[in-house]
Amino acid sequence: MAICGAGPAGRALAHRCLERGLSVTLIDPAPDRRWTATYALWADELPDWLDTAAVAATVERPVAWARGRHVVDRTYAVLDSERLRAALSVDAAEIRADRAVTLDGHTVTCASGATVTAARVIDARGLTRSPARAEQTAYGLVVDSSRARGLEPAFMDWRADNGAESVAPPSFLYAVPVGGGRILLEETCLVGRPALDTATLRTRLLCRLRSRGIALDGDETVERVRFPVHGGRVGRDRFGAAGGFTHPATGYSVAAALGAADPVASGARAATAGIRAVAALRAAGLRALLALPPADVPDFFEAFFTLPARRQRAYLSGRADPRGTAGAMRALFAELPPRLRRAVVSASLGLAVLD
Repeated sequence: MAICGAGPAGRALAHRCLERGLSVTLIDPAPDRRWTATYALWADELPDWLDTAAVAATVERPVAWARGRHVVDRTYAVLDSERLRAALSVDAAEIRADRAVTLDGHTVTCASGATVTAARVIDARGLTRSPARAEQTAYGLVVDSSRARGLEPAFMDWRADNGAESVAPPSFLYAVPVGGGRILLEETCLVGRPALDTATLRTRLLCRLRSRGIALDGDETVERVRFPVHGGRVGRDRFGAAGGFTHPATGYSVAAALGAADPVASGARAATAGIRAVAALRAAGLRALLALPPADVPDFFEAFFTLPARRQRAYLSGRADPRGTAGAMRALFAELPPRLRRAVVSASLGLAVLD
């Protein structure tokens, strides 16, 4: 098997293929690059084959703030990027430091001119940025937890203390422990086309932290995030973000990749009818999010976090569960304020079309 892309998705699939004794060629322009992003997932999504040392910290019941405070009845796990990379060992693979340019059937043509032939070729190169693609952006600082005493770990915090105007594109605070007595405080633009730039997010984060009495010393590690949340195409020979694994309402894809790596390595289909149906439903949800007036976004999430835990779980994690996803979307629609329903219906039916 030839796998193009050595990020978390491609490396996870390569690792599981190698564990099954398959021959793997892993192609990436910089296969040894560090992973600087913070990856997280719900603890019940962790595959049992993953070394638990990859988990840096857990939060048993994180909070979510919209118009009010909600407790998410689900354990959240934050991964250590370097330990995750080490856990996804690919030492037995043939690794080529090259850029895959053309994937054609069983052949990969690389930028160097070299070709690689394999029984199966998988595209796990992620997604390229494009003005037509909605993106998630974030600016974060890793601080000593002692500086943030009293701050609850938050999956989302939409409270309006970041200095943004009510008519401006919204952003929320993401606050999670990352191990070693540290916490990541990140101002996040969930989705935008265009998304907020990191300079704006930095200004908002600093304003928010000042309002909460959190002092900085200027030596904090900085995390910058920008990636497309749609544009992947579900298919047999695509994996990770390239294969539509990214959840457009959260930006998460690592959990889906880890969960799918073993089945795909064993020969299971990467694109079932259920997966395709959920992808279509999530795309409708993304259109709805993009269509909401900025001031109404907290109301949307207020409705979401009042749903029963099983509904939240179905929408956030049910990648192959169209019935559960549709049920969660219907329940959410019923909870929305009447003034938002027209915009959601219009956008979800495709009257505001994604490119």
